[in-house]
Formats: sequence, structure tokens, C-alpha cells
Amino acid sequence: MRTTKTQQAKSHRLLIRTAVDLMTQQGFDATTMKQIARTAGLGDATIYKYFPTKEKLVLAYFEQAIGDALTRMAKTKGLASFGLQERMQLLMDSVLDELLADREFVALAYQLVGRLPMSLLSDALPGKAALRMAYAEMLDAAEVSGEIPPCGFKGSLAGLMADSVYAVISHWLRDSSDQFATTTQLVDMGLGVVVLALRSGLIDKLLELGGFVLRSQLTCLLQDGNGITNLMQLARQGLQSAAAHSMPKATT
Repeated sequence: MRTTKTQQAKSHRLLIRTAVDLMTQQGFDATTMKQIARTAGLGDATIYKYFPTKEKLVLAYFEQAIGDALTRMAKTKGLASFGLQERMQLLMDSVLDELLADREFVALAYQLVGRLPMSLLSDALPGKAALRMAYAEMLDAAEVSGEIPPCGFKGSLAGLMADSVYAVISHWLRDSSDQFATTTQLVDMGLGVVVLALRSGLIDKLLELGGFVLRSQLTCLLQDGNGITNLMQLARQGLQSAAAHSMPKATT
């Protein structure tokens, strides 16, 4: 008998949930696909119809978590009245809230993915397409409302913002401050810089000249967790420099 799409979706979620629980208890290497399938009450071969490898299963967790976070965000009361920075903050908060209950597993998964750190900035990263689309929609809405002037690099910026979500998660996993206050502070600082640059109309120049450097800083952060301060300083310096060069020279 053929399974319905609803049944398939339930089995997909069940397998991910079961894998998360088992890997959190036993570790990635000690958990087998057969064990995941049997614990979930499914046939040994059935799991491979959904996930060909354990690695794909781990990546699917992030795809699902980000999708759930975006769905939760869309249901926020009064969202239509939020400004750009509020919307960006809400997206990041929604993602971290979604991951919080599984923080131990997320740390384990990041160690696994961290074996190839450059892959974290690839278009194939789970959930990145949805994040990029969400940020692009926020930028479009802010432009239409007049909150920011027209921006010719919305696509590039949306991609950078999507990358930054994974960088923030990496920092959050290392954050031992009370209620993750350090992560909150860094997110506030970063979003403030981005929105300031957008409102000033300087973001096009910053992205044109600094996009590669910003990506390099994100990669550094993902590798050792020490790049976030440099990233914020770089953004501030770039914004201040661009603003200084854009100001008319005083006449004598």
C-alpha cells in the first residue's frame, strides 16, 4: 500500500527526532541507521528511502529546524508593523529558540560539519535557500516602505545574512554567559551595523568592496569562534570610512 504525503512527512520527522535522541545519547559514530529505523518502528530499509546516509539525516535536521523557525516567525502577532531590524532579530531569535532544546545535538552536528568548514558557506547548506529568501523579502519590504533607499545588492546581502545565521549559531554553541547574553549583544550589534549601512545608502559600496572580506571573517568565526569581534569591527570601520568618503569636502 502506498503511503500518503502526510504519512511520509510524519515518518520523515519521526526519523529525524529519533536520530537526534539516539545521537545525543550515544554519539554520531555509535548510532547506526538500522538502530534509528528500528527505534522509530520502521523497517530497516525504509530509512534509506528518506535518508541515504547518516550525514544527510543530520543535515535534514537543520533544514527542518530552520523551516519550522520561519513558520513560527510568520505567525508572530503584529509582524507587519515590525521594522527591518526587528524582523531580522525575530528571525535569529526564532532559529535559536528552535535549536535550544537540542543544543547538545546541534553542537555534535556542528563538529561533524566542521570537518569541512568551507562547506558551511556553500549554497547547499541546509536551510540557506529559505533563509536567503526570507531576508530578501525583508529587504524588499523595507525598500517599498521607504525605510531604506533602493539597494542594488539585495541578493548578495540576503546571502551574506543567511551565512551569518550559521555563524551566530556557532558562536551561540560556545556561549556560556547567562541566558546567552553575549550572543544577544553580538547579534544586536551586527544587525545595528547592517541596518545603519542600509539606511545611509552605503551598503552597495560596502558589499562591493568588502563582501569577500566579510565572507572570510565568517569562515574564521565558524572555524574557531574568535572572528565575531573582528567582523563587527570590520563592519564599523567600513561604514565609517565609506561615510567619510561620501561627505562633501569643506570649502576654504
